[in-house]
Amino acid sequence: MSYQDILYGVEDGVATIRFNRPQALNAMTLRLLEETRDAFARCADDQQVRAVVLTGEGRAFSSGADLVANMSAPPLGADGRLDLGLPLETHYNPLIAQMRSLPKPVIAAVNGAAAGAAANVALLADLTIAARSAYFLQAFVNIALIPDAGGTWLLPRLVGPQRAMQLALLGERLPAETAQQWGLIAEVVDDEALAARATAVARKLADGPAQAIARIKQSIHAAAGNDLDTQLALERDLQRDCGRHPDFMEGVMAFTQKRKANFKGG
Repeated sequence: MSYQDILYGVEDGVATIRFNRPQALNAMTLRLLEETRDAFARCADDQQVRAVVLTGEGRAFSSGADLVANMSAPPLGADGRLDLGLPLETHYNPLIAQMRSLPKPVIAAVNGAAAGAAANVALLADLTIAARSAYFLQAFVNIALIPDAGGTWLLPRLVGPQRAMQLALLGERLPAETAQQWGLIAEVVDDEALAARATAVARKLADGPAQAIARIKQSIHAAAGNDLDTQLALERDLQRDCGRHPDFMEGVMAFTQKRKANFKGG
């Protein structure tokens, strides 16, 4: 697939997916979502890719769904009525599932606004790093909708029901520094340092033990739906896999020899 609404590149084991509609603050069209999903599929298939950075071109991560473009050809159900669940089913939800199931870490580098569905895409990354001027906005209530793209699942788990309700019901901006204090994101950096910091984190992960990183991601994401006994069993099984991989012995040898580990991954 050739891309019009995103940019894609790979360097030093890090794939960068960049929303590329800066004139529209990277508002999400169905084409942008299709291209992003295609890029994530490439990341999954490319053995050279060990980590992924998701970000936006220009002064925003993304302002959310492009209402003008999307409503110019509104989604209609079989009965001919407006069906806003349809693009969720066909585009947004599969993208979220793709990001979560990818056995490679996804780092969202949030520059400027992350609003609507884009806020939740950013927050559902494995690590979210934001510029100091960035903010997150659950804008849905302002147009009489509910948070989607996983927002109603994620927010109460991370910040509790009261703060989740506050974000969803009031539809007000959440500054990046407050998002970090609430545990929604991993890190806040000065605006001019965002790209370099996200790339540095991604490259560190790309140099790490790929199999263990994939299983860390799998186990932590599974925890939200598991009881303790189920999670303990999962840890046992995944630890068994890790211990049988050559990266484990390399890590032990590097530790005892006081050198940097040379993980092969795979």
